[in-house]
Amino acid sequence: MNTYDTYIFDLDGTLLNTLNDLYTSCNYALRTHGMPERTLEEVRMFVGNGVRKLMERAVPHGTDHPAFEETLQTFRQHYLLHNLDTTLPYPDIMDVLRQLKREGKQLAVVSNKFYAATQDLCQHFFSETIDVAIGEREDIRKKPAPDTVLEAIRQLNAKKEGAVYVGDSDVDIETAHNCGIPCISVLWGFRDKDFLMAHGATTCISSPLDLLNANTMFTDNKHKG
Repeated sequence: MNTYDTYIFDLDGTLLNTLNDLYTSCNYALRTHGMPERTLEEVRMFVGNGVRKLMERAVPHGTDHPAFEETLQTFRQHYLLHNLDTTLPYPDIMDVLRQLKREGKQLAVVSNKFYAATQDLCQHFFSETIDVAIGEREDIRKKPAPDTVLEAIRQLNAKKEGAVYVGDSDVDIETAHNCGIPCISVLWGFRDKDFLMAHGATTCISSPLDLLNANTMFTDNKHKG
């Protein structure tokens, strides 16, 4: 058993391996508008700040390219149709979420993925475990601003004390810091341990099962992985 009451999860690279579908939609959009395609590893490093930032990094000259907005919309349309082609939860994620739920924990997802895709994926995979899912919205600042995480805590009717943030990127580390809550950095996602530690990670885990003993990571100040 662990002592956290509320778990706020990032989505891409934390709960779901979405990389191949993001890669496919990114290159479909680039190809459609006559732009050079990107490698899987390039796309891996482009994700984490929302799809607009992904395409800003993928499109030559970013937002200065005259076809940028059209390319972004092509990506969005393609991804909404194909975001379940290969996307799946990481191993053990479903069992861990169910166990946390059985322990009475409150669970939410906060993502910089656009709102419709966040809702679709969470409804498809996590309808029985995730209580609140918040994606990118025009009316609230996205991560690393604390707003979406604090909004999730509010919707859960929970308290910041007793909450922990779980993510796979530097953006997630910064988000947790800005919220004033602990961060658990996962090593099965889109960034490796060296990258995460260089960006301020204090607690890293190599398996979702480690979340079931999350409190000891902070009280004992241990690093896993």
